[in-house]
Amino acid sequence: MTKALSLLILALMAVQLIKPLGLPGLRQRRDFWKLAVLALGAISLTVILSHAQ
Repeated sequence: MTKALSLLILALMAVQLIKPLGLPGLRQRRDFWKLAVLALGAISLTVILSHAQ
């Protein structure tokens, strides 16, 4: 699950660099770092939830 999530976020970051997504907070090309922060949080949450069981 973590690998699939990583690939999805990398793809979104590449798209953001080529053509901005236009979402609030992601209107400029230089905002791709925000996706990296989101990815770090999502992967951390996935790891925490998988090890909690």
